Amino acid sequence: MSRYLSSAEAAARLGVSRQTLYAYVSRGLLHAHDGETPRESRYLAADVEQLAGQRTRGRKPREVAKATLSWGLPVLESGITLIEDGCLYYRGSDAAALSESITLEALAALLWQCPEPAAFGAPAPSAPAHLAALQAAFAGHRSEEALLPLFTAASSDDDTAQWQKSPARLAAGCGALVRLLAACLLGTAPAGALVHRQCAGAWGVDEAGADLIRMALVLCADHELNASSFTARCVASTGASLRASVVGGLAALTGGRHGGATARVEALWDELAGARPDARLRERLARGEDLPGFGHHLYPAGDVRASGLLARVLAHHPAWQEIIDVAHGLSGQRPSVDFALVAVRRHLRLPPGAAFGMFALGRSVGWIAHALEQRAGDALIRPRAAYVGPRPEAGS
Repeated sequence: MSRYLSSAEAAARLGVSRQTLYAYVSRGLLHAHDGETPRESRYLAADVEQLAGQRTRGRKPREVAKATLSWGLPVLESGITLIEDGCLYYRGSDAAALSESITLEALAALLWQCPEPAAFGAPAPSAPAHLAALQAAFAGHRSEEALLPLFTAASSDDDTAQWQKSPARLAAGCGALVRLLAACLLGTAPAGALVHRQCAGAWGVDEAGADLIRMALVLCADHELNASSFTARCVASTGASLRASVVGGLAALTGGRHGGATARVEALWDELAGARPDARLRERLARGEDLPGFGHHLYPAGDVRASGLLARVLAHHPAWQEIIDVAHGLSGQRPSVDFALVAVRRHLRLPPGAAFGMFALGRSVGWIAHALEQRAGDALIRPRAAYVGPRPEAGS
């Protein structure tokens, strides 16, 4: 069988119309690759076979549950983020358009549904007495390794009973969590300045660089029920604190299949240094390895978050565009936000690990939004498992 199927072939294999096939693509159930002509998409035969198998098994509860947890059907209601037809929306507003000018603080107010001054108008939270010593202990560590233990140790639930149950103090408490996470990332004391300007000051970049960081934070702020946001919701559903939800989200983000993918992209970039990208990427694919930072199930035509960031960066780095073109020609996949964050880091010459750090700092706003929404629903997230182990003996 050919590695790729045409639209007609894929629809025939699935037993659906082309319209339904395109609906599968828009829902992220199937990835469309560029065909020989701009108007004709093609599909990996293996992906089509996998989806066909899922549809065949669709009426079996065990298989329905398995498919739902892997880019499958929606599992809960949310009014925060919509991903549809290759576009990303924050509470109904186009995220790419918002990212051109909005600050992370203003976006947080939108996602948390509160006035921005209520969340960020108060003075910065006081630094815990042990924060400086913790930061010194983790100096030189990449944020993938340092941010989770730093924030966990530096934050506290001592006053949970007060501000998290007070409508008048809730927004300010949420803003304080974001400011403390920024301080943990940057090795500074919590500050009241706009977060992207704090980053720019700590990392020594100019005004244009500060605005690029702002854009990255905004585009990373939320992405529907990704693994870390779902984790944050599960934590919140138990009645745990908002701080605990951020800790849970941060822990999930460190995984190599999520935000930790930025480290894999960095490794790929290092591997390509001084080499012809076409030869090196062909070798990776021949070994059965993937291309980290390329392709996203929810964006058949390319990750819109990556597009916005790369539009500001690639003009300065023609060699990076060559990597993208070669990877797309070999795999049919376009850059994801992970690739774009690494490009931003390298363009601005930020410290290693800053790509993950920007991802985590921006996404903390989304974790808090999901935790707040989940707490408002007052329901415990407690799905059932489809048991596949040995059955009890009869009569036991």
